[in-house]
Amino acid sequence: MPTAPDETRAPSTPRTPPPAPPVLASAPGAALGATPAPTSHPTPAPLPVETTSFVDRHHELAEGRRLLTRSRLVTLTGPGGVGKTRLAWRLAARAERAFPDGVRLVHLSDLHDPALVLTAAAEALGLPDPLPACAPLDAIVRHVRDRRLLLVLDNCEHLLSACADLVAALLRGTTGVRILATSRHRLALTEEHLLEVRPLPVPDPDGDLSDPTAHPALALFADRAAAVVPGFTLSPANRASVARLCHRLDGLPLAIELAAVRLRVLGVDQLLERLDDRYRLLAAAGPGVQPRHRTLRAAVDWSHDLCTPEERSVWARASVLTGSFDLETAESVCADAETDTGTGAGSDGVPALRTPYDVLEAVAGLVDKSVLTREEHWSGTVRYRLLDGLRHYGLDLLRRTQGAEADARRRHRDWTQRRVAAYERAWFGPGQREIAARLRADQDNLRTALEFSLTTPGEALAGLRLAGSLWFHWYACGAPCEGLHWLERALDANPEPTPERARALWVAALLLTAVGEDPSRARQLAGESRELALGLTPDLRRPAAQPAPAEAAHAEYVLGLTLLSGDDPTGAVAHYDSVLADAPATGHLPALAALDQVQLAHALVPLGQTDRAVVLCEQTLRRCERHGEDWVRSSALRALAHAYTARKQWHRAESHAREALRRGLALHDVVGVALSLDLLIDITTALGARERAAVLLGGTDRLRAANLWPGRPSSGSRDGERAARRDSEAHLRRSLGRGPFERAYRRGGTLGLDELVSYALQQEPPQAVPEAPVPLTARETEVALLVAEGLANQQIADRLVIARRTAEGHVERILGKLGFHNRSQIAAWATTQGFAAERS
Repeated sequence: MPTAPDETRAPSTPRTPPPAPPVLASAPGAALGATPAPTSHPTPAPLPVETTSFVDRHHELAEGRRLLTRSRLVTLTGPGGVGKTRLAWRLAARAERAFPDGVRLVHLSDLHDPALVLTAAAEALGLPDPLPACAPLDAIVRHVRDRRLLLVLDNCEHLLSACADLVAALLRGTTGVRILATSRHRLALTEEHLLEVRPLPVPDPDGDLSDPTAHPALALFADRAAAVVPGFTLSPANRASVARLCHRLDGLPLAIELAAVRLRVLGVDQLLERLDDRYRLLAAAGPGVQPRHRTLRAAVDWSHDLCTPEERSVWARASVLTGSFDLETAESVCADAETDTGTGAGSDGVPALRTPYDVLEAVAGLVDKSVLTREEHWSGTVRYRLLDGLRHYGLDLLRRTQGAEADARRRHRDWTQRRVAAYERAWFGPGQREIAARLRADQDNLRTALEFSLTTPGEALAGLRLAGSLWFHWYACGAPCEGLHWLERALDANPEPTPERARALWVAALLLTAVGEDPSRARQLAGESRELALGLTPDLRRPAAQPAPAEAAHAEYVLGLTLLSGDDPTGAVAHYDSVLADAPATGHLPALAALDQVQLAHALVPLGQTDRAVVLCEQTLRRCERHGEDWVRSSALRALAHAYTARKQWHRAESHAREALRRGLALHDVVGVALSLDLLIDITTALGARERAAVLLGGTDRLRAANLWPGRPSSGSRDGERAARRDSEAHLRRSLGRGPFERAYRRGGTLGLDELVSYALQQEPPQAVPEAPVPLTARETEVALLVAEGLANQQIADRLVIARRTAEGHVERILGKLGFHNRSQIAAWATTQGFAAERS
């Protein structure tokens, strides 16, 4: 398979993290077999559900579990397609009970910028965006310092240095975090223990094949074949051919699975014949390709040969997309450019895909051939994904035609810009939640479009335009730190005075105010944006560019924010009064125009002008209601709560603050959520719910102590905020008593962001509704009942007078049928089904 450019660059010398304090063997949970002490930490999200059976990896599972008891860093190594990821998931599921704070999974295959490894890890660990610009690694370590969890880093090979730095910091700064990594190359840390994941053993085709279940490669093929050819089983007539096929595929699971799918159209012997042809072709391709890559490439080559020319074209062009994508994206990237539609072939020499319907038909064919994976998004839309190996294969094909890859990437970037521009136009309206959800789903492809623009000669200005157009995503939907990352790169690459630079400067300043970093720098960037915008001459050749006066007005909004964050409400009132007195500039973003009034209301409150503040907020709310808008409405509700807090009208303040919090969370507006929670602490204290206030205080203080809490204080004064915090804590400690206060405060410190918000809203987390279970056989039901009684596999084997391995097989099949990943879920299921009562 083609590899990423830096995939083979393993560190040449091991790095040694400074020694961490020893983990005492007598500590609860120090060994994986120990029973953990109960904790109040939040339950992590479940591991991915296994949708197909897991082939026999008993040796690797046992060895991996043994290594995890001895080492805090275990890396699964092996070639692509060998099953490292699936094995890691199973290992993590089996070890989950030993980690009171759960298992967290970090997918790295779709990341290419090392700077985003910490962002991905932070998301998996439940940290709110943004990470602090200064020492983000320290923030992650602080967040998990007192936790006992297993962190799974999946697909590290192309980000070795960044992954090694993260792992080294966690090993150095924590005692309860263990890491399970998958990578084609070791991380080169001295504490690393390697577990090599080998291809599945394949029996001699001419040997004894009477018990196919004893050979996992054959069992895997039979299982996957039965899924596409109902009724397929291994028989004396086909066992030898299947064994030969698996032998030719070197026992690689991915190759075996791809081969099994082709039984839709070919028999086993026909597969063998075609695969022989592929091997000869690849053997002639050159000795530089590793044998295992030849074998895997043979399987993918052969899958490619079964596609129509149109499907092959979509496969190749869609390979520039990362993560999942929707049909509209596939149509825009894979359909031919308008200049190609009359030629009969696309720009890369394949049959023309003239219409979206042509692309739809090809996508449907690729889904049917299991090249594209179909995913159901929570919003009800269907998305697609190319497996990583198949995506690299497609890229290799695309690169054989000069300019084809750049053309596809440019189409993708241009489509992304058009979509983002449409989202920006619609932002101040009823579709905000859908827009926010779609942008989060497209996050990987946003990064891909920005990366292409900022690393390809001649494309940097388009990258600057895209980064600036995404201001509402970065600021309102919980990604200010990542936005700063892209904007800084784009500004460095585009020093020329352009409308795009004027836009990017104020957006960067806005994000700096959001994360509370360097207010003087924010004011400098906003001022530079205003001066640049006012000095620009309109370019009639670029009508799509935002008018310069509008960008100056946007910069004015940010300048007012810097006055608020600098504890100058008088200056902020004068500034926003001046802004609102001017006629709106052509192209002024309606959301920011409305927020001018909201920030003016915030500035009026500490000056005692709450009546005017309330009037401004109510005007803004009516405007938002007319447009069906949520984000500015959340800000106006928070400002209204701020005004009623100053009036000591606590119940009205509480109602507005909770509504602001609810609407902000729906958009994942972490900046607004932070500010709303600040207000609710004061309001809850004033209403006498002191224990609840102490819990909220403990949660927000923990996030602040770790430099993870975004936003500025609602009054704008950091010094004032710290003083208010000290006063609130002292008051709560006195009124509750030291013991009750500390218990409530510690409880808050165990809550994640979502749990903290739910607690503030006095909502119980929704309970997942389990799907209807697959019926078990009589023997499997009996085994499930024994699991519910707490029996281990050996005890089940003794009770039923069967081999331990047979008992393990029953448990594995039960987990697969019910879609579970641990024994406690089986026990709970058996209880809810009433089987235990029947047995008694």
